[in-house]
Amino acid sequence: MNRRECLHLLTGLAGVALASDAHAQGAEPKAMPTITPPDPNPKTPSFKLPPKSCDSHTHIFGPASRYPFSEKRPYNTADTPLEMFRSVHEKIGVERCVIVNATVHGTDNRVVTDAIAQSEGAYKGIANVSDEMTEKELAALDKGGICGCRFAFLKRLGGVGDMTKFQRIVHRVAELGWHIDVYFEPGTIAEFAPILTELPTPYVIDHMGTVEAAKGLSDPGFTALLDLQKKDEKCWVKITGLERASAAGKPFHDAVPFAKALIENSPDRVIWGTDWPHPNVKIMPNDGDLVDLIPLYAPNEAIQQKLLVDNPARLFKFS
Repeated sequence: MNRRECLHLLTGLAGVALASDAHAQGAEPKAMPTITPPDPNPKTPSFKLPPKSCDSHTHIFGPASRYPFSEKRPYNTADTPLEMFRSVHEKIGVERCVIVNATVHGTDNRVVTDAIAQSEGAYKGIANVSDEMTEKELAALDKGGICGCRFAFLKRLGGVGDMTKFQRIVHRVAELGWHIDVYFEPGTIAEFAPILTELPTPYVIDHMGTVEAAKGLSDPGFTALLDLQKKDEKCWVKITGLERASAAGKPFHDAVPFAKALIENSPDRVIWGTDWPHPNVKIMPNDGDLVDLIPLYAPNEAIQQKLLVDNPARLFKFS
């Protein structure tokens, strides 16, 4: 695929920050799915997370009475508010976290910034932004603990977008010192790699690049991710979504070799997260079980310290 074709693909899959363009075109609305709520009884994991461990990818939904869901949201969800969020982290041993604003809240980031304000420095956030936001609005998000913004290049979460707007947004947030989160369809890393390597700011690839464990470690989509991760020092990868990658189901052990390969490939640019409350998964995991997978793909204590504490502290600028 040449660069022109790659840009065309990116335009066709542009994500949540650009989704309003698709609605403006009057696309036929589809029935809105309702996602499964999280496991209400997280287990206390056998593996004890080290002090200051960071859940680098997690969400808060609502309560909708205070933080209304966007009319353009791609799915319905039950409230999973801050109190429930804190309870899960207390049970599994997480002290720090990064809240990724979900598509259900659109570009209203208050659910994230309000939680950060109450965290006494323990939370940071990833916002949903648009090119229509003013410099004052972006500066307020920055002051409120936001350190990046997200683009979900998934057909189910977005629509046709404007590549010019994408580039403008990226360059604007780069001036604030932010990074960007990118969420891709399975098998598309190679097509996006030329664009990613030219970005003016670090980028974080969500959910291990949406690897599919059934395809094996030699799958070209996964080897393309390993190659990009190794060659581009701006590239970070989230060790999240093993339940999404798994073909075998619980306890998701078939996804462990992929996490292990990514960590060994670039141990200084990997971060871990739960993805609680696990929107749009086929099999709902228990967060205690997800924590107990960590020593399977990161058995060395020094690597655990990097993955869970040191790397996120550096990327998200925790004090």
